[in-house]
Amino acid sequence: MRGQSAGSGNLVSGTGHAALPWAIILAGCTVALLTFGPRSAMGFFQIPLLTDRGWDRTTFGLAMAIQNIAWGLGQPFFGAMADRFGTARVLVASALLYAAGLVVMAYSPAPFWLHIGGGVLVGLAVAAGSFGVVMAALARRVPPERRSFVFGLATAAGSFGMFAFAPISQAMIDALGWSDALIGLAILMALIPLAAIPLRGQPRHQLKPGETEQSVAEALTQALRHRSFVLLFCGFFVCGFQVAFITAHFPAYIADLGLSPRWAVIAISLIGFFNIIGSIASGAIGERHSKPIFLALIYLARSLAITIFLLAPPSPASVVIFSVVIGLLWLSTVPPTNALVAIMFGTRHLGLLGGIVFLSHQVGSFLGVWLGGYLYDKTGSYDEVWWLGVGLGLFAAIVHWPIREQAAEPRFAS
Repeated sequence: MRGQSAGSGNLVSGTGHAALPWAIILAGCTVALLTFGPRSAMGFFQIPLLTDRGWDRTTFGLAMAIQNIAWGLGQPFFGAMADRFGTARVLVASALLYAAGLVVMAYSPAPFWLHIGGGVLVGLAVAAGSFGVVMAALARRVPPERRSFVFGLATAAGSFGMFAFAPISQAMIDALGWSDALIGLAILMALIPLAAIPLRGQPRHQLKPGETEQSVAEALTQALRHRSFVLLFCGFFVCGFQVAFITAHFPAYIADLGLSPRWAVIAISLIGFFNIIGSIASGAIGERHSKPIFLALIYLARSLAITIFLLAPPSPASVVIFSVVIGLLWLSTVPPTNALVAIMFGTRHLGLLGGIVFLSHQVGSFLGVWLGGYLYDKTGSYDEVWWLGVGLGLFAAIVHWPIREQAAEPRFAS
């Protein structure tokens, strides 16, 4: 493939690679696990919450859509705060917002409070503690040629959170009820500041020959005028649409197929488990091959997987096979996408610029989650949203293909 990254070669640390700061990487991975896990399990709360409150799926879908757009809008802000004041401080804010949001969601007496708690507060919490903030911190502490691999590890950790919290959340709902289960998850958020301790402090940015310091305004202006960055921004919208729709509505879709609720737990767990494999593999592949072409192939594969799943007779076997395949492709877009931003613009404003790209992802997430609930209530089916996801996957493959994997000019701190 074209566009091989400089310094690529071995896929694991060893000969030809600088030693990796494993304590810091482990801290970042733990934070990713804790912040990504509970929000990935939100779909399990949909049916019991709506049944208890007497609300429709549009109400829940809008809450999750608000969560995703709050995540997207908050990501550049919290990324910039982490760039300026340090990662650990922002992660403390994430824990507080997360716990507050889950508590408000648990006791929401009206849809408004569900939208504030599960929507705004949880969304901002994930923005303050998710991949963008964690990866920016890791990028400054690892050699440039190892970033794709380390990003894959962080993404895999978030995937493990999805894998682990699916059965945990369902077990808590069965044992405690949906409301107390949310309180239990809120208590777990106290672990985030503890995990963030190794990420304290803000590393100095060492300028290389030919590089200059850059203000926030200059970074934004350069990025928004850069063709490859704009294409990356447009393509990441599709990732958000597809994964957010499946996260929020797949458990309910499986129930609509007439399958036992345990198949929803199995499906989400399989997606999370194989996402671990896919994320690590994606980070390793990104060290050796063209990231734009790899991203295009991922989106093509997603569209093919969804098409086959929709055309196949519904059964536990089809759910399992689809979950395995889509799990391999789930967050495999994240390591090469973030690595491309770092290649283009360096790490000085990576939290901010990565957050801008991620905003596109979350606009897609908002539409995927909201349209899922809205069109289901209008038509009694999720089919229209599934097929829209197929078309958008083809669009994403097209826009990623011409992206250039090289530094923007002039060069800034990396």
